[in-house]
Amino acid sequence: MTINAVLLAVVIMLGLSLARVHVVLSLLIGAIAGGLLAGLGITATLEAFQEGIQNGAGIALSYALLGAFAVAIAHSGLPQSLAGAVIKRIDAGGTSAMIKYLLFAGLVMMSCFSQNLIPIHIAFIPLLVPPLLLAFNRMQIDRRLVACLLTFGLVTTYMFIPYGFGDIYLNQIMLKNVGEAGIDISDISVTKAMAIPATGMLVGLLTAIFISYRKPRDYQQVAVDKEAHDAVVANDALSKTAAGAKTQSKLKTLIALAAIVTAFVVQLYTDSLLLGSMFGFAVFMATGVVKWREADSVFNDGIKLMAMIGFIMITAQGFAEVMKATGEIAPLIDGATNLFAGNKAIAAFVMLGIGLVVTMGIGSSFSTIPIVAAIYVPLCMSLGFSPLATVAIIGTAGALGDAGSPASDSTLGPTSGLNVDGQHDHIRDSVIPTFIHYNIPLLAFGWIAAMVL
Repeated sequence: MTINAVLLAVVIMLGLSLARVHVVLSLLIGAIAGGLLAGLGITATLEAFQEGIQNGAGIALSYALLGAFAVAIAHSGLPQSLAGAVIKRIDAGGTSAMIKYLLFAGLVMMSCFSQNLIPIHIAFIPLLVPPLLLAFNRMQIDRRLVACLLTFGLVTTYMFIPYGFGDIYLNQIMLKNVGEAGIDISDISVTKAMAIPATGMLVGLLTAIFISYRKPRDYQQVAVDKEAHDAVVANDALSKTAAGAKTQSKLKTLIALAAIVTAFVVQLYTDSLLLGSMFGFAVFMATGVVKWREADSVFNDGIKLMAMIGFIMITAQGFAEVMKATGEIAPLIDGATNLFAGNKAIAAFVMLGIGLVVTMGIGSSFSTIPIVAAIYVPLCMSLGFSPLATVAIIGTAGALGDAGSPASDSTLGPTSGLNVDGQHDHIRDSVIPTFIHYNIPLLAFGWIAAMVL
């Protein structure tokens, strides 16, 4: 019995990541191992990897502009104002459970808005979270819980709400590919199809809050946390030293909101996150919030902010291209069909499991859908699944593995904000907790959706 090259590559990549090998190296080594096992040879494997990297150039530019837009928002003082409101309540002695849960709700809402309302994706995390770390430490909040809070909003929103990134995932990618594979999509409601899987994500979130990470966890008070905290407090005090300063602060906040709306509208009408970020940044420059002489440094700071995440995502594109070049994604799925024996329950479970493996390796649910849709649609039709159940299976199979993948921005983003003081490990504190709390319930509730729809 031969080992599937895609499965081996994913296992190697995950194993190396768990062994604390850098994600970029883990992706590269996993891709080479998979390419060699599939018989591509080292030259063809590296060529495919390089082709994938070239295809990721657009991702890198989008992330750079996202970072610049996010830094411009920070320049306006909006994130500091949000963090300052929380810190002020805590510094005044407000450490009650109500404040803690309001903070949790705020983090979830912000991560949700970053997908649909404020199209800055994960760029808000390294700006908003570091100033709050000292507050988290005082309340002894487990940062693994914070990672779960952020990842919930980043993933659930696009897989359930068809606006912003959700429109891209649900309508432009999933429904488009399902329709091209032979299913009439005119009467399909993606929200109805994905409601049960989204409920699984909610169950995972509640489990993380009230069971897994409800106990206090101690962290060291380090200089980085205090500096970020003090900077927010100083900014809040400065904005209130005079009526003019307070008015100026409010004006910048309004401009920031206008820039956010502009970016959202442009992204909505052009289907381009890159253009949305660019127009949003232009609003800051046109209104003087970001002065012309400061634009270069703000833009550079934004690139630095998102550089590592963008680089990992580009490398993941190279990994994905090698997996496609092996030609063994389809055999992996076809081999699994031998286990079905016409059994819909087993078929649904295996299809979802394959989606988990593929997405964990590629690191992008958006890239997984085109791979699985062409194969899953005729398979689901032959097994008698309804069009709604088919959409639920494919949508869930694509989202599975996004939370919990070392190369996914849904885990890289939270780590970028929570690990500024070196006390939050990417694999053990972001990847493993989100895998347990979201992939397992999503697999279970996706299977339920396939059975009942």
